[in-house]
Amino acid sequence: MAHRVLVHTRTTAYRHDSIPAAVAALRSLGDAHGFDVDATEDPARFERPLDAYAAVVFLSTSGDVLTPAGRTRLAAYVEGGGGFVGVHAAACTEYDWPYYGELLGARFDRHPDLQPGRALVTDRTHPATRHLPAVWEFTDEWYDFRPGPDGSAQVLVHADESSYEGGGMGDDHPLVWIREQGAGRVFYTALGHTAEAYDDPGFRAHLLGGITWAARAGADPGRPRRTASAG
Repeated sequence: MAHRVLVHTRTTAYRHDSIPAAVAALRSLGDAHGFDVDATEDPARFERPLDAYAAVVFLSTSGDVLTPAGRTRLAAYVEGGGGFVGVHAAACTEYDWPYYGELLGARFDRHPDLQPGRALVTDRTHPATRHLPAVWEFTDEWYDFRPGPDGSAQVLVHADESSYEGGGMGDDHPLVWIREQGAGRVFYTALGHTAEAYDDPGFRAHLLGGITWAARAGADPGRPRRTASAG
């Protein structure tokens, strides 16, 4: 059965030039894999019911992007079983809303310069990673987090800080993880800074796997280890 995904790209802080390419990539994936994509930058959209959507994607959002009523709606949606996907700067979003930090699992701290590096795919059973090599060569900003995700998250991909300059988290540097929030599923990937990433077949399949898993659409070999308490 076809499902719908709501993609939110509002920014009130830094805005990524890659957002148009990212939205186009998600629409293309939807066309190819049988789901509809509604894209919005209107915070009022979140003041209305979200039940029509199998997943909500925060795609390089930044700053405060929701109204108080929208925050309430989004939290209720996820707690009730809706899927949530955060891409790249989604970790730079809603700093003043504690629930959002719990939902996503971590918050952005800093990043070094954009550069090539290696991502270590430590779980290759999940739909977002099973197509990837164990060592994934990629170019990105290699986000650091403060702190990293806790035990409620299952980390799928780590950064190899020996492969680039300026890493700040050491050997345990998560980049991609999944978790549960209430009855909902959460997928986050720190990758996706450049427009070129959204033309990369491996990265597109990575996004597709994360979205379909969060939306409970298709094959589902991977689940988080435990359910986090509601915030």
